[in-house]
Amino acid sequence: MFFCGSSLRKETEFLESANHLGQVLAERKIHLVHEGGSLGLIRGVSIAVFLGGSQVLGVIPKALAKGDIIEKIIGEELQVFTMSD
Repeated sequence: MFFCGSSLRKETEFLESANHLGQVLAERKIHLVHEGGSLGLIRGVSIAVFLGGSQVLGVIPKALAKGDIIEKIIGEELQVFTMSD
């Protein structure tokens, strides 16, 4: 488990690390399940995993999916009533 900040302000070395993590996950055929956002560093991880051929699943509460709070999720999206579903 890891945490990626959702800030739109990203430092270059953090972006490079997120991209590298995604590449390593894809090389090892590890799929990614994450909180559903596509902002910040998780976007870099998600793109690298997806482009590397592994699956990406974003899990997000329906209330957040309806607004403009998040960008388009990379890969598949699973909308849930609450995060405890």
